[in-house]
Amino acid sequence: MNNLKKTLLIIVGLIFIISVSEAQQKEKKKTTEKIKTGWNLGALPAISYNSDLGFQYGALVNLYDYGDGSRYPKYDHSLYIEASMYTKGSGLLRFYYDSEALIKGIRVSADVSYIPDQTYSFYGFNGYDAVYNHAWEETDNSDYRSRVFYRQKREFFRVKLDFQGDMVGNFNWLAGFNLFSIYTNSVDIEHLNKNKEDADKLPEIPGLYDKYVDWGIIPESQKNGGLLTNFKLGVVYDTRDNEPNPMSGIWSEIILIGAPKPLSNMDFGFTKLVVTHRQYFTLIKEKLSFVYRLGLQTTIAGKAPYYVEPIMYMSKMNGVYSEGLGGDKTLRGILRNRVVGDGVVYGNLEFRWKVFQTQWFNQNFYFALSTFFDSGRVIKNFEVEDIVNKIVPFPDDKEHYFAFGTESFHNSVGGGLHIAMNQNFILAIDYGKALNEQDGNSGIYIGLNFLF
Repeated sequence: MNNLKKTLLIIVGLIFIISVSEAQQKEKKKTTEKIKTGWNLGALPAISYNSDLGFQYGALVNLYDYGDGSRYPKYDHSLYIEASMYTKGSGLLRFYYDSEALIKGIRVSADVSYIPDQTYSFYGFNGYDAVYNHAWEETDNSDYRSRVFYRQKREFFRVKLDFQGDMVGNFNWLAGFNLFSIYTNSVDIEHLNKNKEDADKLPEIPGLYDKYVDWGIIPESQKNGGLLTNFKLGVVYDTRDNEPNPMSGIWSEIILIGAPKPLSNMDFGFTKLVVTHRQYFTLIKEKLSFVYRLGLQTTIAGKAPYYVEPIMYMSKMNGVYSEGLGGDKTLRGILRNRVVGDGVVYGNLEFRWKVFQTQWFNQNFYFALSTFFDSGRVIKNFEVEDIVNKIVPFPDDKEHYFAFGTESFHNSVGGGLHIAMNQNFILAIDYGKALNEQDGNSGIYIGLNFLF
């Protein structure tokens, strides 16, 4: 605890010093970039192979309409389309639209996505209270059970429609609507084993999801997911100088998420509170910045079903997935969905350095390096301990699955490379290293956009 206090004091002191430095930066940014007009295209292929999921094939396309260029690097319209599939059923089909020009004075964002996943990550609930045995996934380990022991099948259909408009000064109102259809089940081992040599086949044994269902931690009424509608209402404060990669300013929001029972097939309705604060500081003009994000998300009324708990709510999605904690959009280097509870807090500290800027093929490019520290934990538990303690005798070695009362901060460090075209289309490559083996080892993430 003393070390944690010292670390927090150092971080607070650093933020204060950097705040003073930023306040002294008075000159306006001078740009030598070519002003873009009309429609511009960014595209990337998606080709890979996974021994369990098969071959992946597809592509993503991002179109930006800069209009007459008077608002550059802001755009009038952005269209994002991604389609990729694995030969054994996992994949992603997504359409995303964002515009400040469709309705005068109102920003409109719309997302329609279908994300089938044959091996969706499931590590239990409440962070370190749920033990992760990495040896059980390692095929060359004497304790090996299955590569998909910590997985489940999930099909996720999502419709999002968000609106933002001016209130006063830099404050905006936010209102939105989400429709989620989520189907969950056991991993389909028979399907994944098709056309495999016997030595490569997955063992047909129950995974952690199956055990949680058998033990009653996941209620029978929730085990196959459900349909829900939720509504979003909030206030956003935004003084960023540049939305894709700010060098100064604040971006903060307070959001209430309400999911009424009559508009779902859940056992209960629920309300969540989401608070996110992001701040950006210039250390070297147009080159080096320090940024941080602090977030809280917790249920304040009702009872959220297990399949909703990984979903993270924000005013604007910077990528396909908005889930965690753990993974490329929350805690990089930590296993995806490793930290799931009824309430979570998290933080990201990051330095960003634009090392090279140029123009190629009539387009503006810059290359940026980054280094980061990510941390988060559960602050409100999903109900597990009371259920487990009522199971007497427990049908397995309890200590292999639970370590109640041990939850603390999950930490990771890492770095990244970002390649930006016309400031908005940003290829991101991040590497994160978990600092506790209970959170996995490391992760490499290739996608679009800065984390925040």
